[in-house]
Amino acid sequence: MIIYEIGAKNLKFLKNLSFLSASAIILVTVFLVVATYLKWIKMNFMMGPYYFGHWLGWIGTFFFVFATPTFYILKRRYPKRLNSMVGVHIFGNLFAFMFVSLHFAQQISRPPEFFPELGTGIIQYVAVLLLVSTGFIHKFHTLETRNVPASSKQLHKYHQKVYPPHRNRFVHISITLTFYLVIIFHVVDHIGLV
Repeated sequence: MIIYEIGAKNLKFLKNLSFLSASAIILVTVFLVVATYLKWIKMNFMMGPYYFGHWLGWIGTFFFVFATPTFYILKRRYPKRLNSMVGVHIFGNLFAFMFVSLHFAQQISRPPEFFPELGTGIIQYVAVLLLVSTGFIHKFHTLETRNVPASSKQLHKYHQKVYPPHRNRFVHISITLTFYLVIIFHVVDHIGLV
């Protein structure tokens, strides 16, 4: 009986296109990170004054830095558009996470004589990883043991009735604050002001 319930819960995820798409982006990210680290994919070529991997890191970081407060403001200003904004927030941040992950993999795959100082970079990456993890858990209720509806419309109604607005809200917001503080120190450190 327990095995049947676990199987039914997993089938619910297989019917959810958002869950499948988000999972696919995460799997592609893992593959690209491993391929970059093992140097199957070369990210250490110059594009203008900086390496391609740096550009990816900056693009991902800028998306996080500007899209997160924009989402926060717009979801309060236009609550009827929340479902579409959540989609942009989730998938935009997953692609930003992919870019930041590729930058990180390119940095740690450098030879020992050119290995970067990880200091704020490793803290920054852990903060981003935790933000993505807590957001994924919140959106898809992957740790939920109760029966959660499969369709996004039903899920939205269910979410409003059964759950507080964000079960891990405190953790997610705390990590977001950590992200902003560390990115400031990371940038200041790398441009030589500290």
